[in-house]
Amino acid sequence: MIEKTVSSKTIYKGKVLDLKVDTVRLPNGKTADREVVVHRGAVAVVAVTDNDEIILIKQFRYPTGKVLWEVPAGKIDAGEIPEDCAVRELAEETGFGARQWEHLSTFYTTPGFSDEIMYVYLARDLYIDERKMDDDEFIDMYRVPVKNAVEMVISGEISDAKSIAGILLAAARGST
Repeated sequence: MIEKTVSSKTIYKGKVLDLKVDTVRLPNGKTADREVVVHRGAVAVVAVTDNDEIILIKQFRYPTGKVLWEVPAGKIDAGEIPEDCAVRELAEETGFGARQWEHLSTFYTTPGFSDEIMYVYLARDLYIDERKMDDDEFIDMYRVPVKNAVEMVISGEISDAKSIAGILLAAARGST
């Protein structure tokens, strides 16, 4: 079932991702081309307040043309470890820090065409930190009771995959 790389060519290098086209040898000996989005990886943070509220954000996502409900998240910088990225992203997007961190899951976001890996963390025992959003981010922040956030997932109001996974993982663990 393994495909072996015969050749690889990067056709685009960007700020967030690279795109390469690989020629692979299939198990039956034939070759095929694979388009691969190369990504450094990202984190998502399910931040839960002492009042059992999840910190959710809303932001416009250009590729979808919509404003989406999400948990705080962001891409891992070069040389950064996922845990440090989670701490940084929570502060940047919400102005909160957390004294308790728990790794909930690691998964591939879209393995059919990308190597992006997502690390999901639960953050508790929150405190006010400095909010330092990136210059190109415009984010609104909300505190949503955990039960309501789960209902938003079930109803389809939350349609972002990392947020769905994180909220349901946290709720299933009874960690909230």
